[in-house]
Amino acid sequence: MAESYKQSGVDIHAGYEAVERMKKHVNKTMRKEVLGGLGSFGAAFDLSQLNMKAPVLVSGTDGVGTKLRLAIDSDRHDTIGIDAVAMCVNDILTTGAMPLYFLDYLALNKVDPVIVEQIVKGVADGCAESECALIGGETAEMGDMYHTGDYDIAGFAVGAVEKDAYITGERIAEGDVILGLASSGIHSNGYSLVRKIIKDNNLDLDAEFDNGKTLLDVVLEPTRLYVKSAKAILDAADVHGMCHVTGGGFIENVPRVFVTDGLYPEIDVTNIPRQKIFDLLQEKGSIDKMEMYNIFNMGIGFIFIVPREAVEKVRSAVNEEVFEIGHVVCGDKAIDIKGVI
Repeated sequence: MAESYKQSGVDIHAGYEAVERMKKHVNKTMRKEVLGGLGSFGAAFDLSQLNMKAPVLVSGTDGVGTKLRLAIDSDRHDTIGIDAVAMCVNDILTTGAMPLYFLDYLALNKVDPVIVEQIVKGVADGCAESECALIGGETAEMGDMYHTGDYDIAGFAVGAVEKDAYITGERIAEGDVILGLASSGIHSNGYSLVRKIIKDNNLDLDAEFDNGKTLLDVVLEPTRLYVKSAKAILDAADVHGMCHVTGGGFIENVPRVFVTDGLYPEIDVTNIPRQKIFDLLQEKGSIDKMEMYNIFNMGIGFIFIVPREAVEKVRSAVNEEVFEIGHVVCGDKAIDIKGVI
């Protein structure tokens, strides 16, 4: 029967090998709350072990987008799984929830156990960094749906926060300070445009670009995970709102945090660290400078909105530079971005 299935384009034995290769990576993400192991029909997580009084579950799902195309074409598959994890867990962090577990869905033209292992290793690395258990997933071989060598990956994360600590943005007030943590680069948004700029300008991905890294290294740099920094800041300071700067950049994402009418964020981009990759994309793509803030994170991947008296507590909580990039003002605007030159 397995041979008949193989003739139709699905190699069951390759799938078995891929699962065996995954196990050592998955095991390093385990938490005491996980029931059972890899391979069950349903993945189980024991919430009673969390010792929480009134837990609110927060979930998020996302993919990696066309950044995958660069990974596939360059045959570099070991970090794209980190992106899948980061895009999900960074979103649920904005409520104050810490990630508990993650599931992935990987669909391929053909199961190559070595490549599958590389992809899942990235997922496991992202989960381990996020203190998040990789408790299940699905690997689907669909030769009629994907071109040779192609695949897609998506993820689903669940986190928890005490109900009285759930962050809604309702406490954001005039005079609050907007603080940012640096991104690791482009993260996983805007890659259809990134790839077009690379193609239109015939850019050499193998050329040295920044601090000994090639351009390919920089555009494939995985999305930064903010779990540990967010946890430290939430433990140390009163946080009124948080924002994951994803697709839509500053202009779309930051206003999403504001739920009270009559308040808006005023951003001063002169305080944002410049990253060489965004200058390249702006120049080679002939993109309006303000539009860049509607596409990319521009060097800030995660934002905290705190009262003025909490700023130093935030700075002391993390071993990295915290950038003061704006404040909250009264008015009817969605957002005001200053300092774009």
